[in-house]
Amino acid sequence: MPHAIVAALSIAVGAASTPLHGEDGVAVPTFSPEPIDATVAERVLALDPEHISAADVRYLLARTPAPRIINFQGSFAVVSMQPFAEYLIAMGYPESKLRNPEDGSLSQSSFGDSAELAGELAWYYEREGMMPMLVGHSQGGMMVVKILQDLAGMSTAKVWVWNPVTRRSEQRDRITDPWTGRQRPVTDLKVPYAAALATGRLPRLMLGQWSTLAKLRDIPDSVEEFSGFTIDWDPIAATVPGVDPYRATGSAQVRNISLSAATSHVAMPRALELAQNRFTRAWIESYSPGDTTPVPVVNIDVNNIVHSADIWFSVKKHWCIEAQRYIRAAQRTKDAH
Repeated sequence: MPHAIVAALSIAVGAASTPLHGEDGVAVPTFSPEPIDATVAERVLALDPEHISAADVRYLLARTPAPRIINFQGSFAVVSMQPFAEYLIAMGYPESKLRNPEDGSLSQSSFGDSAELAGELAWYYEREGMMPMLVGHSQGGMMVVKILQDLAGMSTAKVWVWNPVTRRSEQRDRITDPWTGRQRPVTDLKVPYAAALATGRLPRLMLGQWSTLAKLRDIPDSVEEFSGFTIDWDPIAATVPGVDPYRATGSAQVRNISLSAATSHVAMPRALELAQNRFTRAWIESYSPGDTTPVPVVNIDVNNIVHSADIWFSVKKHWCIEAQRYIRAAQRTKDAH
């Protein structure tokens, strides 16, 4: 990634970071909503998030702010989430909201500190007015679950705000809500959507990640919707059909999706070609959970089409929901002044 692009990303993500002082004298960033064309805003508010077409993405959502998406790769560095991020970009998601502002990468390691990563989400929300979405493959899925549990206060009473550009703690466990101006603890925030792909218990044992085993399938209220994808008879994750599903510990909406045994654990992130083929792309764009429409017969590998389509459905659904919230909050802020 050229240094100029990384610098531009850092400037963009920190554009609203002029320090002020919050209720307790803590330095916090200012926030100014991005301007949205009035006609676009009206049409976005009229959208049904469960039925977002390709045209809705191209002509409406693409003209609104989008939540950041953080993609966590598995334990093998050679298998990154970059191909999946490239797939999301090809389907119409803003590239800038998929790149890490620190280095411009499209895939993030799953060997980080989950509490620091939870603190990053708060940092983004304070500056961008939208909570990020999370997608993790294999061990990356474990990281997603741990982040959600940290946000819910299941692992620690306080989570410090963490700056992803400087890689430093900001020594505070609360943010100034960008819409209300009130102080909120990091553990009060909620992710709109998160997904875990092929995350099993056996690798956690082999890697000595003992503390994660008991809570690996527990999804707390720090996420609105969670999708857990498991491969039938996955030899790497050691998953068995219908056994050990993800479960909500409270009100989170949790879906368990079983994938064919023909799905490759290692190759799951490779989805870009599906967005580039007009027949598979059309199938993905019209997909909704529970769809029984046969997968098109084409001369490319379609083993990754179900989880790729399902995640895209949820991503554009929550992009729409978050854009609608953003527009309404911006309107309230404008009316208040």
